[in-house]
Amino acid sequence: MQKTVVRPAKAAPALGPYNHGIRVGDLLFCAGQIPVDPASPQAPFPADVRSQTERVLENIRLILEDQGLGFAQVVKSTVFMVNLGDFAAMNEVYGRYFTTDFPARSTVQVAALPRGAQVEIEVVAHYPGTHP
Repeated sequence: MQKTVVRPAKAAPALGPYNHGIRVGDLLFCAGQIPVDPASPQAPFPADVRSQTERVLENIRLILEDQGLGFAQVVKSTVFMVNLGDFAAMNEVYGRYFTTDFPARSTVQVAALPRGAQVEIEVVAHYPGTHP
């Protein structure tokens, strides 16, 4: 299968040698997103995990919308958190974006994230109406 690179024009630039997403067949693999504001990529992140989660999910929305997809097409998500004690706050915001037919999800505590972020989320989405 052919690999197609996804680089949404509205997204903040990648922080390293990776792409925002890769499409292979009927799946979109999105790179982990941290709370970088596309309007001000060098700005400090908000201090609280709720605001960071909101920004992360808005960044994911930009990638999905670039591909004509939405959160309903996400089949798997992985949440990386510096402090699982913040899980309830993250989950509250997450639940506003994923409202039905929830994707499979893993949540992992990590020692640190780029630029001091508290949360990073990556997703895999399915293009509807396509078959391998």
